Amino acid sequence: MMQTKEAYRGTGIGVIFMAFFGTLWAGIGVMGLQEWGFPYVELAAILVGFLLLIGGISLLHAAQEMPHQITGKLKRIRFWFNIVFIAEGLLIGAAIAICNATHQTDLIPGVIAIIVGLHFLPLASLFQIKLYYLTGTLLCSLALITLLAAPSAFMLGGHEITAKLSLLGFGCALILWSTGLTLMLRVKNATGSVGHTEDHPS
Repeated sequence: MMQTKEAYRGTGIGVIFMAFFGTLWAGIGVMGLQEWGFPYVELAAILVGFLLLIGGISLLHAAQEMPHQITGKLKRIRFWFNIVFIAEGLLIGAAIAICNATHQTDLIPGVIAIIVGLHFLPLASLFQIKLYYLTGTLLCSLALITLLAAPSAFMLGGHEITAKLSLLGFGCALILWSTGLTLMLRVKNATGSVGHTEDHPS
């Protein structure tokens, strides 16, 4: 992995995104629990998101020590990233409007998860991060399984659990958190490999 300010900064921002949106999805999962496990599940989700957030911030801090490199390729990547991000937002807005208009509001979380999953596919090609193909595929698969096969609710410890919300929320959170952690470990390992090579030249 190229050790530049842009590479570290991009990875740091990616990890922060995974931490933030993963925690939001965990919040949806918590809603489905209907106060079961309160407040421990909530605190655990917040802690995981916070730790990953700190990891992303540490990469941004490390980026300040890296050489700066702006190229035409990087500008192109930023342009298409913005296009993908805007398209994702427009599709989510349209999906919410359609679900509300057709009185199918229970489909909103699943449809959003599919759109989020699909948006990782062009990003995988754009950033040359094959992991994003897996992330996108897992998100879409989880959403489809939840929409088509998961039960609406079940009882757990005297509480009625909204199964679809819990499965989708916590599932998406784990996928995004795992993606963020993997990105962080990869850039850390790449740094270690570079340092090892410089200390022990062949």
